[in-house]
Order: sequence, then C-alpha cells, then structure tokens
Amino acid sequence: MAVETVARPSFPARVSAFFSGLPEGYENVKNELRKVTWPDVGQVRQATIGIIAVVLFVGAIIALLDLVLQNLLVRWIPQLFGGR
Repeated sequence: MAVETVARPSFPARVSAFFSGLPEGYENVKNELRKVTWPDVGQVRQATIGIIAVVLFVGAIIALLDLVLQNLLVRWIPQLFGGR
C-alpha cells in the first residue's frame, strides 16, 4: 500500500502567505477574525477589575507570608540559639 505525500510550501512561503492575508490552502485570516465575538466595554471593565482584585489579594497573601517568615527566620530562630 503506497502512501501519497503532498508537497508542502517552504516555511518562508507559508509565512509570507499567512501575513499577506490570502494563504494558499488555509482559511483566510481576515474572514476568521470577522467571526470573533469581541467583548464590549462593560465586559472588559469587569474583567479588569476582577484581575486587579485577584492580583491585590495574592500580593497581600505574599506580603503576609513574607512578614511571618521574616519574623520566624530573622528574629525567633537566632534567639533560640543564643544570638542577639
């Protein structure tokens, strides 16, 4: 049983075809981007506020852990072994 191989264009030819907007043998990128459902301003604002809230929350947790570990490693452990 023979397997047919299809000649594939070279990489530079495929990159050129991709950015020209009319790729040979591929879907048209511009037509595909027209099908995308873009978020409205309210959705973008809501997502941005949510992301900022999560980042601030994670930052607060990291700051709290930093303070606890700093007290533990810099102050309490040396006192146990007769330092300072």
